[in-house]
Amino acid sequence: MNKETTIAIPADPNDPEDFDVSVAGLERGLMGRRIRQLRNRLGMTQPEFAAAFGIPANSIRQYELGRRMPPPALRAYLRVIEAEPEMVRRVMAMQPA
Repeated sequence: MNKETTIAIPADPNDPEDFDVSVAGLERGLMGRRIRQLRNRLGMTQPEFAAAFGIPANSIRQYELGRRMPPPALRAYLRVIEAEPEMVRRVMAMQPA
């Protein structure tokens, strides 16, 4: 099954501006929503979230828009941030040895 070509949500034939959504597109959109909800729960803007957790702001923007899917390592890191945001902030604030 090719997630880019398999249609999860077909376009509305009565809406000329609507389009099909692939399984991969749906997954990217749901991940973007999860990241945005996490960032909002922490009360942070995209630039603040990016700076606090060491993720490029442009990447955060692309993930939240559903244009790109974060790589597996970043998805794991986001789960850690979700579970322990204050601990991650403390670690990120430490000066290198």
